[in-house]
Amino acid sequence: MFFKQRSNADGTLSYFYGCGGKGSAVAVDVVAGDEAWFVEEAQKAAVRIAFVIDTHIHADHFSGGRKLAELADAPYCLHESDVGKVHFPIRGLQDGEVLETGNVITKVLHTPGHTSDSICLLVSDLRRSADPWFVLTGDTLFVSGVGRPDLGGTPEEMAGRIFDSIHAKLLTLPDDLEIFPGHAAGSVCGAGLSGKPSSTIGFEKRWDPYLSMTDRDAFIRELTANIPERPAEMARMVAANLGAAA
Repeated sequence: MFFKQRSNADGTLSYFYGCGGKGSAVAVDVVAGDEAWFVEEAQKAAVRIAFVIDTHIHADHFSGGRKLAELADAPYCLHESDVGKVHFPIRGLQDGEVLETGNVITKVLHTPGHTSDSICLLVSDLRRSADPWFVLTGDTLFVSGVGRPDLGGTPEEMAGRIFDSIHAKLLTLPDDLEIFPGHAAGSVCGAGLSGKPSSTIGFEKRWDPYLSMTDRDAFIRELTANIPERPAEMARMVAANLGAAA
């Protein structure tokens, strides 16, 4: 298995991983302007990009996912709830669906809260074990924080959905499982994010202030009291990522 994390100046993190032996790969949360990097990395690794995935409709940056999918002749994937919302064809991903790229297996976890379409990606390398090795948590769970709840609905409702998603889908995973989020420090998609671009489920259980909250109402109050300013040009970015603007 190969795995690459790409960092942008605004704290956005993208991912490229897959099976080198069988020549198949996945690109996740590609930022507009980075498409050539993914194409070049695929060529260097002698792999085909089999899936291009966005973990949700982004509100803080322009997505390069659709353009990369066109360049790679691969399906552009979002959660199935986005079918009919976006103005272009997508492959709608279902909760629990498994994507195969050689010996690398990616399981889709629907984790609504930051947005209603948010997903996490649970990844295994069958050459090592069928057990998951890491999870890409998108904007649901960060290192030392969680996603903001005000971009896809009323903050209180969405904060409650983040709490439910984290407790039902992520905190049930093994403590030694690595997490790789969609953002690090510098991003406006969450408050108090660490500059460290990875962690483990167990470490975050101990030290992420939001994960120590077992009371749902207290979690909602705390999360909605610490919402950062909205991203600059948010409306234009969302419209473009929906395909509603040039």
